[in-house]
Amino acid sequence: MLESSSPARATRIAMLIDGDNAQPSLFSEMIAEASRYGLVTIRRIYGDWTTTNMNSWKDILNSHAVQPIQQFRYTIGKNATDSALIIDAMDILYEGVVGGFCLVSSDSDYTRLATRVREKGFFVMGIGARKTPEAFVNACEVFVYTENLRVEGDRHQSAKILKRKGVPEAPAPDPLPLLKRAFDMSVQEDGWAFLGTVGTRLHRLDPGFDARTYGFTQLSQLIRSLPDEFELREEKSGSGPSVIFIKPRDRLSR
Repeated sequence: MLESSSPARATRIAMLIDGDNAQPSLFSEMIAEASRYGLVTIRRIYGDWTTTNMNSWKDILNSHAVQPIQQFRYTIGKNATDSALIIDAMDILYEGVVGGFCLVSSDSDYTRLATRVREKGFFVMGIGARKTPEAFVNACEVFVYTENLRVEGDRHQSAKILKRKGVPEAPAPDPLPLLKRAFDMSVQEDGWAFLGTVGTRLHRLDPGFDARTYGFTQLSQLIRSLPDEFELREEKSGSGPSVIFIKPRDRLSR
């Protein structure tokens, strides 16, 4: 997770879930993630509830106060859920009852929706699998991969299964180039950068950047794991937590 402030305008969030492209087992984690950015006041999940593939969602509806939206599949092979979700999202947008949206799907069909909502000045976050097309990821201000929401035990179990089947785990991308670009966008006149600002710039460069991808819960922990690359400086701020500044070691002499 990035250590950055939540968007002030996103005090109320509409969570709209594509039931055909989301994992019910992670719903509690999805709600918790969206709640970091505001109060999730609208919770809707879209799908054809006459089919068996939506059964796994039914136990979640009552316990989490999620409203199911029925959408029949009028044509075989076509997903009518997309259209229903998009229409509802635009209705909610123009009603002005929320300050942000959380779109739960790995489907690129929501790219234009995310872009349109942001054009109107609303905060947009996405939640989806790592297979989510880059266009949809970049259309959001924040994008959280569901692989990073799994509890540690599940991750270890998945790793064991993949190893047993001879399937190598996909390596995480090297974070250094992005970290240094974010630093360059955040550096102050004294050559140091406030870590919170670096976190904000990281999200602007890559909405899907997440310290959990590398096994850490916070950006500061990821930075501390790279002692050969970054120097950290902590300053006590009154009775509050320390303020952290960073600087690449190859620039310490400047």
